[in-house]
This record gives sequence, C-alpha cells and structure tokens, in this order.
Amino acid sequence: MSDQPAATTTPTENKVVQVGKYRVKVVRSLCIGAATCVAVSPQVFELDAENKAVIKNGGNDTPENLLLAAQSCPVKAIVITDTETGKQVFPQ
Repeated sequence: MSDQPAATTTPTENKVVQVGKYRVKVVRSLCIGAATCVAVSPQVFELDAENKAVIKNGGNDTPENLLLAAQSCPVKAIVITDTETGKQVFPQ
C-alpha cells in the first residue's frame, strides 16, 4: 500500500478539461511524471497513482499560469487550446 494520497481524478487517457478560457489535455503516453506542472499549478494538476499528471476536478488557475505549467513540462505532454479561437496555444 502506498503512503501517497489518492488522486482526486480518475485517470483517463487524454481527457480534455475546460479550465478558464483554455481546453487542457494531458497526453498520458508522453507524461514522465516530472511534476513540474504540479509545482507551477497545484490547483489544476496532480500526479495519480501511476505518477502521471492528471487534471484535478474543478481545478482553476489563471490562463498565464496554465500556459507556464504546460511550458514547464520537459516532454510537452500538456496541450492547451484557446476556446475562443480554437487554436492550439501550446505546444506549437
């Protein structure tokens, strides 16, 4: 049994979640569990039991901080799309 608290989200492959003006997706097959997204935006991201990033239910942060969290990922496993324009903001 692990001493780690259980994640508050259900791991779902490539789940897309609306966070503010962005649609945010974690590509689980790319995620290496570096947790830089968690360090930058702990309100939105956490690691699950498989040490993969997931998006917290009801998580919210500023658009600038969400973008910074995605940019901090060493393997670009976080995809951000602007819902107003429909354009992918990160990675480009």
